[in-house]
Amino acid sequence: MEKRTIGQFLMKHPDVVQPLGKSLYKQLIKLKAHSQDDALRELTAQDCIDYVYEVTIHRTYDGFIREKSVVNDNLAKKFPDIKFEESDAELDHAGDIDYLGWVGDRAFGIQIKPITAQSNFGNYSISERMKASFEEFTEQFGGKVFIVFCEKEKIKNEDVIGQIGEEIKRLRR
Repeated sequence: MEKRTIGQFLMKHPDVVQPLGKSLYKQLIKLKAHSQDDALRELTAQDCIDYVYEVTIHRTYDGFIREKSVVNDNLAKKFPDIKFEESDAELDHAGDIDYLGWVGDRAFGIQIKPITAQSNFGNYSISERMKASFEEFTEQFGGKVFIVFCEKEKIKNEDVIGQIGEEIKRLRR
């Protein structure tokens, strides 16, 4: 049996996304009456449904699949002796770490971002919150955190691969 994606499922079951979009529309309609913003005044319920679908599929689920592919199809092949594992939910949300790469009992962190994050913010710079969480990660696990920019499953900042290699050598000492 062919494995279907969540996107394929939701296209066949739009009733799952529609209530969320309609709920968003109901909240925004309260602002709509008092707004001078043309975009908000022209907003429709279908716009909100489409938005929820887009966020659910393209930004969340596809991002999850992209992260897995970046690690499994790229980094794990470049560094076959490193055990990569998904971070737990707390570390991912609080610490911005998507994956850990284990070198013995120490680890380095991987934060995976779409290439659009880099282009949207010029030369992407991490927030103070992320800096603090990366420092906490280093204190706890011993290794640095690397931001990997990708387009689909392809790593675009290829220099990060060499940096990860150097960090692996450092952690082995």
